Amino acid sequence: MDVLDFAESFALRYRAYKGGAWCYEDGCLYRALVLLHQTTGQARWLDLLIRLTDPQIAPDGTLFGYHPTEYNIDNILAGRCLFHLSQETGDPRYLKAAQRLADQLRHHPRTSTGNYWHKQIYPNQVWLDGLYMGLPFQIEWGVATGDSGLVRDAVLQFKTALELTRRPDGLYAHACDVSRKMPWCDPVTGHSHTLWSRSLGWLAMALVDSLQLLPDDLSGELAPSAAAFLKSAARYQTDTGRWWQITDRPHLPGNYLESSATAMFAYAFQVAERLGLCPGAKDIGIRALNALSDTALSPDSDGVVRLHDICAVAGLGGANVLRDGTPTYYLSEPVVADDVKGVGPFLMAVAESLRSA
Repeated sequence: MDVLDFAESFALRYRAYKGGAWCYEDGCLYRALVLLHQTTGQARWLDLLIRLTDPQIAPDGTLFGYHPTEYNIDNILAGRCLFHLSQETGDPRYLKAAQRLADQLRHHPRTSTGNYWHKQIYPNQVWLDGLYMGLPFQIEWGVATGDSGLVRDAVLQFKTALELTRRPDGLYAHACDVSRKMPWCDPVTGHSHTLWSRSLGWLAMALVDSLQLLPDDLSGELAPSAAAFLKSAARYQTDTGRWWQITDRPHLPGNYLESSATAMFAYAFQVAERLGLCPGAKDIGIRALNALSDTALSPDSDGVVRLHDICAVAGLGGANVLRDGTPTYYLSEPVVADDVKGVGPFLMAVAESLRSA
């Protein structure tokens, strides 16, 4: 199946991840549809985006199932589609909705280092996932509203988060507990111990997306760190073109080649080359994209083409004591097909490949 046919088929059969409540999972698909529309100019992608978001966004900008005082940074990500919807339709509800998300960030609790908590239920914790969920939106909102302070704040949060999570191998810990209270964290560094490739993929996308939005004077503050990180991540791409679930443990029993992380890197490396960050990065990204198309995109027993080998979910701590940050934990979560956390980035990578073709 042609990848654009797969994209349309997936979006047509997609059902809201959390019963229609505003969430980051849906936002992964919304982001892909925005990029496909921008890249191809085909109305079908905008039509699909409007059809999927319409039930979630009221005329006054209220977002279905969204509760800002939960202070869940994940809920911000889907808001990135609102800028494109506003630009394309002129409907004022989209920027009203974006204002609600921006208001959450204005009040969102922060660590002593100035970084957003990952969630109200995860106090004083900075996760790589959360950098992608919140900071590109903050930059985009700041640019749209002329609030340079918000843009600068996002850059400072990036720099601090990278300092908090940086490891000696040039990669980054999935999370850091600034308070050093969680049982999964190193008592000295605050780091979680296991390298999870999808968390690194979230970081890669957060950096390249933000660099596309930032003015030159601020992008220069992040670009060297982004280039160095991607160079380090490239060392862990396998001969197959994919990345392992546990990034640096290829021989660990139960480890597997994971599709969502590979898709995120397929996207990020292509964008990195376009931005002039990493010469040769496009080849890495295209190799990853082709690996997914050739080995992970295949029909199921009913003949429906799906993207396979996606980690369903992974996290740290919280009410689920099994989330202890060990390799055993990261390999215990279900491996599924067509989870939008994998399909969304895969389609982002497809869109970027069309842009640079």
